[in-house]
Amino acid sequence: MKRITIVLIIIALMLAASSVVFADTHGKKECPYCGMEKAKFGHSWVVIHYDNDKTIGLCSIHCAAVELATHIDKTPMKIEIGDYKTKKLIDAEKAFWVIGGNKPGVMTKRAKWAFENKADADAFMKENGGKSASFDDAMKAAYEDMYSDIKMIRDNRKMMKMKKMEHK
Repeated sequence: MKRITIVLIIIALMLAASSVVFADTHGKKECPYCGMEKAKFGHSWVVIHYDNDKTIGLCSIHCAAVELATHIDKTPMKIEIGDYKTKKLIDAEKAFWVIGGNKPGVMTKRAKWAFENKADADAFMKENGGKSASFDDAMKAAYEDMYSDIKMIRDNRKMMKMKKMEHK
């Protein structure tokens, strides 16, 4: 009896530990990597559905690239992204992507935006610039930008800490 109880406790602890990394973040309010709030970043929010029925929500394609690179042993079955215009989650692989333009990206210098329909992507590019792309193009750009984006994020956080110190 004690052995069964110990095994059940170990299983419960393992499940709890794995749920920290692969929490169902549809209900979560923030990105597990950077802390950005879902309510403010619905237009770039990414949800990755893995083959083990776990999902994770992230603020951007940048944080999704970090997630996918650090969990290469997990197989994503579906990736959803917030439509830039409506914030509705759409299939990232079917989305019409825009890379670049004059709108600041989320966690990146070079923006990567997804749209459910081509007309919205075209209208965005006409007003803000950028170039049309596929999901693979956007992911490749996220990995290419990783070093400069992480440096930018660290520099920004360093500046924020310095400003907080000045106000004390």
